[in-house]
Amino acid sequence: MGAIYIGISGWRYAPWRGVFYPPGLAQARELDYASRFLPTIEINGSFYALQRPASYAAWHDATPRGFVFAVKGNRFLTHMLKLRGIETPLANVLASGVFALRDKLGPILWQLPPQLRFDAGKVEHFLGLLPHDTGRALDIARGHDDKVAARALLEIDAVRPLRHAVEVRHESFRDPAFIALLRKYGVAVVVADTAGKWPDFDEVTADFVYVRLHGEHELYASGYDDASLARWAARIRAWAKKGDVYCYFDNDIKVRAPFDAKRLMEMVGVDWKPAT
Repeated sequence: MGAIYIGISGWRYAPWRGVFYPPGLAQARELDYASRFLPTIEINGSFYALQRPASYAAWHDATPRGFVFAVKGNRFLTHMLKLRGIETPLANVLASGVFALRDKLGPILWQLPPQLRFDAGKVEHFLGLLPHDTGRALDIARGHDDKVAARALLEIDAVRPLRHAVEVRHESFRDPAFIALLRKYGVAVVVADTAGKWPDFDEVTADFVYVRLHGEHELYASGYDDASLARWAARIRAWAKKGDVYCYFDNDIKVRAPFDAKRLMEMVGVDWKPAT
């Protein structure tokens, strides 16, 4: 039976203050609070800009033992370069401080833009570059350029497995060749609920499953009722029979995500009791 991690995409949202977060809670304590409510969180800031080792180290220290972070890969590789010429930018991502998460480093999520069509050669080149343990990731990180030279973190505390998941948003990826490539390289296709806006997949392409729930009826906003959550709970339990499952709620606009995540945890039977 695999482990099941259910959580949220990001934790810094002003509308959550006074609703999910208690009134008066200092913003600096929000991660600590969220991490005692849920066992995993996606780091979203890494998608928009390279973070710093000190930030990753602080996030590690602010969360309890057993907590897991997923890290969203930087959009410079996916949205600007569109997977071309990404060797050095990938090194920069890996050198930017992710190793400071240590034992709390979970999967890296690579989200492709809606305009990017499936190109088998380009996708295979990208997948072939992704490191599957922190030792190989460190080797790649040493190829960073001056963008992170003054703050690169080029040491690891241990060699650990490193997982990757890819979320696609163009219909051309509904191609058996794409699924075959993911299986060849052991990368998970993201199972995404996007209110029907983008492709959905249910194939298992790696030794784990990665789920993102963006909203059943309204993207990033609508919540999930018990009937919907029960359906997801059944799928998660089935996937967990063969491997780990990571599930993140991204329906954050109307303060749905943390409460939907907690309810799904109850349905699946995930009992998160962090160490004090």
